[in-house]
Amino acid sequence: MDEHLDTVLNRIADNFSTSPRSPVLRSPAEHGLRYEDVTFPSEDGTPLEGWFVPAGDSDRLVIVNHPRFFSRSGLPSHEEPWRSMTAETGNDVEVDLVPDIAVLHAAGYHVLAYDLRNFGLSGAANGGLTSSGRFESRDVIGSLRYARSRPDLRAARIALFSRCLGADATLFAMERDPAAFAGVRCLVACQPLSPRMVIEQNLSRRGLPAAYVDELDRRIKLRTSLTLDAMSPVTAARSVRVPTLVYQVHDDVMTRPSDVQAIFDAVPAVDGAPKELFWISDTTRRWDGYLHFQREPGRILDWIDRYTR
Repeated sequence: MDEHLDTVLNRIADNFSTSPRSPVLRSPAEHGLRYEDVTFPSEDGTPLEGWFVPAGDSDRLVIVNHPRFFSRSGLPSHEEPWRSMTAETGNDVEVDLVPDIAVLHAAGYHVLAYDLRNFGLSGAANGGLTSSGRFESRDVIGSLRYARSRPDLRAARIALFSRCLGADATLFAMERDPAAFAGVRCLVACQPLSPRMVIEQNLSRRGLPAAYVDELDRRIKLRTSLTLDAMSPVTAARSVRVPTLVYQVHDDVMTRPSDVQAIFDAVPAVDGAPKELFWISDTTRRWDGYLHFQREPGRILDWIDRYTR
């Protein structure tokens, strides 16, 4: 293997294994919302930082889990160093997720939005590794425990709104500890993905043979102790027992429709827990999937409302 190719493969493996922290640049106050800065432990004790935005005497709560690279407030991917990481896929625009909180609050929901481990202002853990949801699943469980520990939320009907890494983490948490999700009414899963698909697409964009996936799998395991397939949420999706709405940019250049379809197909269609999948068209930019809710909230709000009444 020549030196240039070796450098490229190491760079891909390094970028896959760790992520630069995105700052918390926005605030609910920008939308006139009263909020609390909160901190609570993950399942394994990692300190997590977040916002709780109360909605009067509502008895409904949405817990928001963010994508990889992001913080609870979004991602300044129009700025360095994030722009250099995302521009080749067209994702070089800022994603401000705080308007989503405003939309949910206006619809009558309390909102708990927090930073996953190794992102935003939350604690460092696992050597800074990103595990596509394996370690981060502990944070999802921590957020549920925190919500139930608050007297003002103890009886709340809970919906989960989880994107990308947050969605994968939610699926792994449901697989590991189904009892933690007792009383959760529904899940919105935005753009879950399997790491192998991301790597295959990355190689394809660079004109490198797909055969190098196995070598990258080896290098990623040396960095994370996990294989690509061990980080796939497809098997974990079989543990979902709540109504689940999945959505995805169909022509997202970072993945393939077949991956999201496989995750969706794995979610059981059990009595009382329907599932739906919809595609976002006319874009190849993954970030448009993250911005979809604030642009067109109707379908997602209807889903959450239907199951938290």
